[in-house]
Amino acid sequence: MKKFDKFIIVVSIIMFLIAVAMNFVMFGSEKDTGALYKIEINRIEQEIMAGNEVNMENYKTVLGIYEYKANEDFYRSENKYVILSVNGTLYRIEYDDTAGERNIKIPIVCNVILLILFFVIIFSLLYIRNNIMKPFAELSDYPYRLAKGALSVPLKENKNRYFGKFIWGLDMLRETLEKSSLREMERAKKEKTFLLSMSHDIKTPLSAIKLYSKAVSKGLYTGGKQIEAAENINSKADEIEKYVNEMIENLSNDFMKFEVDTAEFYLSEVIEKIITYYTDKLQSVGTDFYVKEYIDCLIYGDSDRLEEVLQNIIENAVKYGDGHCIFLSFSDEEDCRLITVSNSGCTLPDTEFPHIFDSFWRGSNTENKQGCGLGLYICRQLMNAMGGDIFAEMSDNYMNITVVCRK
Repeated sequence: MKKFDKFIIVVSIIMFLIAVAMNFVMFGSEKDTGALYKIEINRIEQEIMAGNEVNMENYKTVLGIYEYKANEDFYRSENKYVILSVNGTLYRIEYDDTAGERNIKIPIVCNVILLILFFVIIFSLLYIRNNIMKPFAELSDYPYRLAKGALSVPLKENKNRYFGKFIWGLDMLRETLEKSSLREMERAKKEKTFLLSMSHDIKTPLSAIKLYSKAVSKGLYTGGKQIEAAENINSKADEIEKYVNEMIENLSNDFMKFEVDTAEFYLSEVIEKIITYYTDKLQSVGTDFYVKEYIDCLIYGDSDRLEEVLQNIIENAVKYGDGHCIFLSFSDEEDCRLITVSNSGCTLPDTEFPHIFDSFWRGSNTENKQGCGLGLYICRQLMNAMGGDIFAEMSDNYMNITVVCRK
């Protein structure tokens, strides 16, 4: 902000200097023009001396030339004049020494224009300062505070037309991060409590197994006692197995919460965003990308979430395809609109298809590509939350991921 304030001051000084320079030039030229009558009178004197006829149209300040006559009042005139004696004859040359002031309107108009221009520029700069630079400066450290974990302090509301939506989006991001942080802390607390409880429950049968095994190893049980000890060991092992299965089931439950805001929106709203984002991106890496023709329709769901689903699928297509071609096609089935993302170069075995929507699962075609195996899992969870579905199939070396949206 301080730099911009200095910039406004510099602009003001420069405009002031320009105005001073222009006035100096204009009034200097007017002053010279005011003395023009002397020059013209001298020229007339030279022409009379040379015996030439004086053409009054060539002179701007001279009003008239009168030769001395004895029967006239030669020295009486309402205008300013000079008396010249040329070749023994007296001449009264009347002139207007204010002729140079006839253009005084020009400097006034120029100064008015400069003044208006000055106020327009200063007003524009102050408007930019107060409505763009100042709000932006106040927001500049907010992403840094979010990154540092300052999630509890809400962002101050601002009705600024340029940053209103941006501020609203940042505050929504803060709320989402805050909720996510609280959920993570609550989940960690529950997991820790659960694991402590499970470890305590497992210790009891585990201690019993150790006692029975020691007794058997030392030959304390004979005959029927050995069989009974073996059955007790097996029973305690079953009990431990039950706890382990319970632990696995608990930890394998959904660990991510997906929220959707269902409403009606036009399919074209989402597809146009996808086209805008991926046309240039895929062109830069040499991948052909096109969207087949479709009839627009109303979709029931969350437009932002559907866009997220399509982005996840296309990113997978970029990562695991051969980079030759990616395209979107559309079809209808009962009251649903199907959107299919196809990419060339599918190398995933048929046996792995049933698992591609599982969490943390990665196929044999991932090789050294980065990822955690959650992309398509998230897509399925989101589509299910919107009342839709998602499935995959392979045909002619193309991977086809189809999203089913409710109309």
